Amino acid sequence: MAGFFDKLRNLFTVSDISEEFYEELEERLILSDVGMETAELVVNRLKNEAWDRQLLQTSQLKKLLEEQLSEQMSILKPDYPWEKEKALIFISGVNGVGKTTSIGKLAYALRNEGKSVMMAAADTFRAGAADQLGVWARRAGAEMVSQHEGADPSAVLYDAIAAAKARNTDVILCDTAGRLHNKKNLMQELEKMHRVVEKAGAGYTVRSLIVLDATTGQNALNQAKAFSEVTNVDGIILTKLDGTAKGGVVISVQLELEIPILYAGTGEKLGDLEKFQAATFVKKMFEEE
Repeated sequence: MAGFFDKLRNLFTVSDISEEFYEELEERLILSDVGMETAELVVNRLKNEAWDRQLLQTSQLKKLLEEQLSEQMSILKPDYPWEKEKALIFISGVNGVGKTTSIGKLAYALRNEGKSVMMAAADTFRAGAADQLGVWARRAGAEMVSQHEGADPSAVLYDAIAAAKARNTDVILCDTAGRLHNKKNLMQELEKMHRVVEKAGAGYTVRSLIVLDATTGQNALNQAKAFSEVTNVDGIILTKLDGTAKGGVVISVQLELEIPILYAGTGEKLGDLEKFQAATFVKKMFEEE
């Protein structure tokens, strides 16, 4: 993310505020994958407040922008009901974003908090998905329920719920299919799985998370929009936030979609998953190296 942060920091070395400065700021935000709609929103808010305060120097704008972004991104209050009660978490995401890895990391984090975890290998259409998830289950110390490739995902979920209830398991992590090429079929599948939860999942609070790859920029935003059209999305797990990601997508998904980022993947190790802190992220944007 250094590239994203540097582009913003360097811009504020200009002395005087001008229309050209605002245009350059908006352009750099867009190039950093903030997205045109969000970039315009951010710049317009900054311009209006700067005018009201009669600010003249870009150094003053830097502090104001940090305050505004921190306030705007902190409006969304992350919800982690699985910390207090039993929960079933649907986890979606297109292939390649790190969905299976994120499920393993989340299971490991929950296990370290003293929770018992059951994985439901309900992505039954991708070859080898259950085997891959099984590797992460063993690494995280979680249990897993799976069936043969091509099995009914709802049947896998039903068995997982039954097993979790029998063993008094705290959290069920349900891996769901990551394809988006047919929204109608995906919607029908997810609706069927939610009906299973309604019938068999009494006692479990249900949440739906989507895994997004920070390095894919606006593609990640589009994926979140697509999944939001077929199911409720309660939160985001953002992967690969440790490398040279442009970083702007963090601002877009929070401000444009109004979906909170709950976790950030910061590395390849099992423990490299942390709760996302919006204020900390914004502060880092403006810190001098």
